[in-house]
Amino acid sequence: MPGDLRNPAPAGHSPADQTGSLQWPLHEVVAELHAARNDWRAAQHREAEPGSRELPSREVLTTVTHDLRGALFPLRLGPADLPPASEDSFVGFTLDRALNILLGQVRLELRFTRRHEAAEGPALEVRAREIVREFALQLPGIRRQLDRDVEAAYAGDPAARSVDEILLCYPGIEAVIHHRMAHQLYRLGVPLLARMVAEIAHSDTGIDIHPGARIGTGFFIDHGTGVVIGETAVIGERVRIYQNVTLGAKRFDTDASGALAKGQPRHPIIEDQVVIYAGATLLGRITVGRGSAIGGNVWLTHSVQAGSVVTQASIRHETAAGEKS
Repeated sequence: MPGDLRNPAPAGHSPADQTGSLQWPLHEVVAELHAARNDWRAAQHREAEPGSRELPSREVLTTVTHDLRGALFPLRLGPADLPPASEDSFVGFTLDRALNILLGQVRLELRFTRRHEAAEGPALEVRAREIVREFALQLPGIRRQLDRDVEAAYAGDPAARSVDEILLCYPGIEAVIHHRMAHQLYRLGVPLLARMVAEIAHSDTGIDIHPGARIGTGFFIDHGTGVVIGETAVIGERVRIYQNVTLGAKRFDTDASGALAKGQPRHPIIEDQVVIYAGATLLGRITVGRGSAIGGNVWLTHSVQAGSVVTQASIRHETAAGEKS
C-alpha cells in the first residue's frame, strides 16, 4: 500500500523507492522534521540514544493497566469466558505478564531521569525491581480500597441497581481504579508512569485526577465528566463529588528566577464525609470541614468549618455583609 505507515521503507530506501513515484515533498518534510528534532534536543541539552527507546510508551501502559484491572476484578473486568474455578490461575498469569512489562517501563523512566548520573546499570536494575515488587505488594490493599469505593457509589446513587453495575458502567469508578494504581506509582518514585496511567483514564472518562492527590476510601464521583483534582489535594474518607467539580490552585508561587515552584501545597483539603455538588470550584489550600456540603456552582476560596452548608446564596450574603462592614 503506498504510504502505508505500518510497512515503512527499509533503511537506506526512500518512499519513492516503494511507490515508484513521489506524490508529496517528503524528502523536504523529513529533512525539516529532522532539523526540528535536533534543534529541540540541543535546546534541552539531550541526545537521542541510538537503538533504544528513550521514554515509556502510553500504548504499552494501556495494556498493563488493562491487565491489572482484570487481575483486580477477574470475574468482572477479566475475560468474558473466565470460569470461577480458573480465577487464581488467571490472576497469577496476568499479574506475571503485566508486572514484567511494567518493569521494562520503570527501567525506561529511571534511565531517563538519571541519564546524567554515573551510576546506572546494576543499581538502576535493583531499584526498578524494588519499585515493581512494592507495587505488586500494594495490589491487595488497592483491591480492598476499591471495594469500599464501589460500595460507596452504590449507597450514594439511587439509580444504581447493583455493585456490579457500578463496577462495569460508572466512569467515576474507572477513574478511581486508575488513580489507586497511579498514586502508588507516584509514591514509589515513577511520576511519569503514574501520570500516564492517570491520563489514560482521563482520556476515557473526562475525569482528571493527578496521581499525587491523596484520596481516602469510600470515594465516589457521580457522573464525573469535567472533574479536576489537583496534585496536592487531600480528600478524606467517604467523600462524594459530582460532575464539573474542580479542586484547583488559586495561585502559583514562583522561585527567585521567576519559574513556577513545584510541589507546593496549593490545592484544597477535603475532610471526611463531605459532599460537593455539580459545578463547584474550590481553589487554594483551603480546608472544607468534616460533614460539610458545598452547593452547585459555588466558587469557594476560603476554608469552612465542619458541618457547613455553603450555597451561592450564602456566599452572596457573606459578600454583602463584608461590603457593608
